[in-house]
Amino acid sequence: MEESFLSRIQIRPMRTDDFEAIVEIDRKIFGKARPDYWRRIVVPNQQYPFSSLVAELEGKVIGFIVGEVSGGKFGVPDTVGWLTTIGVDPDYQHRGVARKLSETFIQNLKSIGVSMVYTLVNWSDWDLLKFFRNMGFTRGGEMINLQLKIGD
Repeated sequence: MEESFLSRIQIRPMRTDDFEAIVEIDRKIFGKARPDYWRRIVVPNQQYPFSSLVAELEGKVIGFIVGEVSGGKFGVPDTVGWLTTIGVDPDYQHRGVARKLSETFIQNLKSIGVSMVYTLVNWSDWDLLKFFRNMGFTRGGEMINLQLKIGD
């Protein structure tokens, strides 16, 4: 891991003016721009400054993590956090940025009493599964993801 590189990265709460940078990072990762999707995510998450974070290097947003605290649904206690999405500009991947974002996110949730963090990962996304395993995540309990296709 590049310690001097990581020491230059600032983790801070996400702001609405980070929107364009987040959309661009997402486009680089997935190959298409999804501004409508991110408009629904970034703006509402301003109420969760401790769990919607960006990684900034010399004034440039190079990564982000979004999550929330949500309990009481599906029988889940209110001491549960959800990591809903994480992304790092491909030019900066595999250099510890996602780990730094995740560690800050987890510490922030822990500081407000959250005792468990959940996330969902595509079963075939081996790189992301490996990342979360290295962060200490394990396959969780009795909950499973169910789906029902109702359209084309």
